[in-house]
Amino acid sequence: MRPFKKITVLVIDDSALVRRTISDALNADDDIEVVGVASDPFIAREKILSLNPDVLTLDIEMPRMDGLTFLKILAKHHPMPVLVVSSLTEEGSETAMQCMEAGASEVLSKPDGSMSVGALSAQLAHHVKAVYAAERREKALTAQPHNTNVHVATSSKTLNKHGDDKQHAVSTVGRTSEVRITSKLNDKRLLVIGSSTGGVKALTCVIPSLPKNCPPTVVVQHIPSHFSKVLAQRLNDMSQVNVREAEDGEVLTEGVCLIAPGGFHIAVLNTPKGYQVRLTQTPPIHFCRPAVDVLFTSAAKAAGSQTTAVLLTGMGSDGAQGMLNVMTAGGDTIAEDESTCVVYGMPRAAGLLNAVKTKLPLPHIAHGIAKSLNQLAVY
Repeated sequence: MRPFKKITVLVIDDSALVRRTISDALNADDDIEVVGVASDPFIAREKILSLNPDVLTLDIEMPRMDGLTFLKILAKHHPMPVLVVSSLTEEGSETAMQCMEAGASEVLSKPDGSMSVGALSAQLAHHVKAVYAAERREKALTAQPHNTNVHVATSSKTLNKHGDDKQHAVSTVGRTSEVRITSKLNDKRLLVIGSSTGGVKALTCVIPSLPKNCPPTVVVQHIPSHFSKVLAQRLNDMSQVNVREAEDGEVLTEGVCLIAPGGFHIAVLNTPKGYQVRLTQTPPIHFCRPAVDVLFTSAAKAAGSQTTAVLLTGMGSDGAQGMLNVMTAGGDTIAEDESTCVVYGMPRAAGLLNAVKTKLPLPHIAHGIAKSLNQLAVY
C-alpha cells in the first residue's frame, strides 16, 4: 500500500488527441493519477465538483468558453492549482501572461510530438508536482497565525525608465529606501538570476527595483518558447533597466537585463568585446531548457569573483550546483528565504550544498543584490 495519496489531475482540452497524450504522460508517473478529462470549461465545471481534483491542466483556446475566462471564474469561486498547457504562439503568449496574472500557477507549451513519451511524462509530471506543492505550501502558510513580518503585498508606485508612475504589485516590507548601486570604472561585475515556479511574480518584485546603472544582468526563468519575450516586455514596461529577450552573441552592458528565450540554454562568455551571451539547444537539464545551472556555471567561469548569483523560488534543484560553482569561484550568492518562496525547492537544494551565503525574503532581495554588488565594487 502506498504511504501517500496520489496527486489527482483533471485534463481540460478540446482536442481528444491532446487529452489522451497528456493523460497517458501523467499516468506514467507513479505519484499522479488523471481522474478525468473535459473538452470544455462547462464539462470541466461539473467534473471539478464531482471529482475534486488536486490540479487542473487547462488549454487556452476552447469552444463555448476560452481558458482565460474560465480561469478568472475559477479563481473567484473555486481557486485551485492550474497548469496552463497550450499552443504558445507569440500572440497566444500574451494571453498566457494574462492567465498567470489571473491565477494560473504555471504555463507550459502543448506537446507537439517532437518529445519522447518518457521525456514528455517527466516534464509534465515535474510541472504538475510543482503547482501542487505550491498550493500545499500556500495552504500551510494560510493556516499559520498571521505574521506581519513575512510578506505583505500591496499596490505601490515606482518610477520606470520612461518617468511614468507604474502601478504594480510589490511587497512593501524591506522597501524603506531606494536601491542604490555604486558605479565602477572598468566594471566586470555580473548579476545572474534564476527562478522557476512562482518566479514570474518574484521577478516583477526584483527587476523593477534595480537602478538603471545596474551591472549587466541575465535571467533564467523556466518558461516556454515565445512566453519569454512577453515576460521581458512586461518587465521592461515597469523597470528602470532595459529588459529584453536575449539574442545569441549579444554583448552585455550596464543597465540591460536579458531574459533567456524559452527553449534555449543561455551562457555568458568572457570575450575581447566583453561579456557575451551564447544561446544553445543542447539537451534539457533537470527537465528544463533554459536551465539555471548552465547560466550560473558559465558566469562562474566568465566573471569569477565579480559574480552575484541569485536563486529565487522554484521546484527541484536546478541552479544549486551552479551556485556552488559561483561560490567556489569567489562570487557572492543569495537565495530567497523559505518564508516567501512559492516552492522552496531550488533555494533549499543550494542550501544543502552549502552554496548560499545570504538568505533573504523576496522583498529584501533587491537591497541584498545592491549590497552584494557594492561590496564587489571595492575590489
